[in-house]
Amino acid sequence: MRHALELVAVSPGIGGVLLRGERGTAKSTIARSLAALLPAGSMRTLALGATEDRVLGGLDLEATLADGTPRLMPGLLAEVDGGICYVDEVNLLDDHLVDLVLDAAASGLVRVEREGLSASRRAAFSLVGTMNPEEGALRPQLLDRFGLCVDVRGETDPAARVEVIRRRLAFDADPDAFIARWATGEEALAERLREARALVARVELPQPVNDLIVDLCRRAACAGHRADVVMAGAARAEAALDGRPVATAGDVEAVAELVLAHRRRAAPPPGAPPAPAPQDPDRPG
Repeated sequence: MRHALELVAVSPGIGGVLLRGERGTAKSTIARSLAALLPAGSMRTLALGATEDRVLGGLDLEATLADGTPRLMPGLLAEVDGGICYVDEVNLLDDHLVDLVLDAAASGLVRVEREGLSASRRAAFSLVGTMNPEEGALRPQLLDRFGLCVDVRGETDPAARVEVIRRRLAFDADPDAFIARWATGEEALAERLREARALVARVELPQPVNDLIVDLCRRAACAGHRADVVMAGAARAEAALDGRPVATAGDVEAVAELVLAHRRRAAPPPGAPPAPAPQDPDRPG
């Protein structure tokens, strides 16, 4: 989960990350903690009842009447530029709104067409969506548009579960001391993310790395080409996080499952004979 969020923080154009999993596994907590390390240092939550005007922006009626020309009122996505847009229970959000948010996350722009007003605003935000599969599925068309996907489960190791208890109790007892204890590590991570964001656009993908990406996506029987493009972007982000200007096969392997987890389809191997047609049981053999 942390790995996927770091990749999206470095390269928001990957298209966001979907965290699928059971309740109480700190999905929203880790998103908030990452937001504090981003340029804007903010996280905005998109409520299930949000309207299109609230998300994208709309006509500022008061300013328009005062000036006599259409004026745009920024929406939530423009407000979160440089931070995190968090969508809890994204599977329960209206499909049209999910589409709009995913478009903006991938393009880095919010486009508004309202009452004769046409405008675009920059919105380079990192998208984090969460869902509990027990509460309903996300349509395959929308699921595919999330760049990365992680299936989150609670810890099963007893020692790790004890450590969760200890850290939570330590925070409750003295939040300031707890935060100070991890401040140096957080500052180092913030600097690492800053350097990676400055480098990622210059990271090269050699031909053998591109060939590996295509091979992995073909073997996973992914529909279309989105998986290839996302995996290339994620591999560049992985290399940038390590401070390297050239992506390697190891970078691809490190991000492949995050890209393929929600896109992999069952398919016969290339060249396999077609399955025999079902026989009519009433037809004599």
